[in-house]
Amino acid sequence: MEERKNKLFGLLGKNISYSFSRGYFTKKFENLGLKKHKYVNFDLQNIDELPKVLKKNKDTLNGINVTIPYKEEVMQYLDKLDETAKEIGAVNTIKFTKRGNLKGYNTDVVGFENSIYPFFKKHHKRALILGTGGASKAVAYALKKNDIKVKFVSRNPNGKKQISYLDITEEVLKKYTVIVNCTPLGTSPDIEKCPNIPYEFLTEKHLLFDLIYNPEVTTFLKKGLKKGATIKNGHKMLELQAEESWRIWNDD
Repeated sequence: MEERKNKLFGLLGKNISYSFSRGYFTKKFENLGLKKHKYVNFDLQNIDELPKVLKKNKDTLNGINVTIPYKEEVMQYLDKLDETAKEIGAVNTIKFTKRGNLKGYNTDVVGFENSIYPFFKKHHKRALILGTGGASKAVAYALKKNDIKVKFVSRNPNGKKQISYLDITEEVLKKYTVIVNCTPLGTSPDIEKCPNIPYEFLTEKHLLFDLIYNPEVTTFLKKGLKKGATIKNGHKMLELQAEESWRIWNDD
């Protein structure tokens, strides 16, 4: 396949006008002097619309990032999966191979792991993951890799690895000192919202990580900070996973 002159990249998601990725890559292309590179949002109300998008842009499309709610649903449209993405069961990066195949990767793992790792202390042995979507699977994968046991928290728990928000007691929070918010609760403009956990039982031993980056300090993080917990938002994670996506798209 001959080298494409105009290169199009984009973000696949739903209601994503706030997108970090579009601004990040547009600025990156400007800095690198890549005038024929463009990054757009593919804001789809239903994943069924994806084949139409792929067909329409088949001559210029080189790579896609995937965000909520399509990190799992998009897999049915891919020809191949990277080993990590296969194990996690979620994709956030799609590469268009030279043969014209679509290959799925998960760069959330790299982004999350490298972002949270500097904050780990010896007593961080167990983590609660709030939410059960595609991002939470990558978070669990990264935590387990660092020998941290995980429990998912869901409004509708299913199976032994999941508990409900009502199950989070003072006793549970003594054991689980890492809490990662993988839900969209608290994202701008609904900044007063936050996951329903008993914040009064948090201590300085807790590490709270929020995948949300807008606002910079969510209500979830503010409540942790009041109790002396260490806090971190998702901005650095997004930068790291975006750079990993860029590496994958350009890696022949």
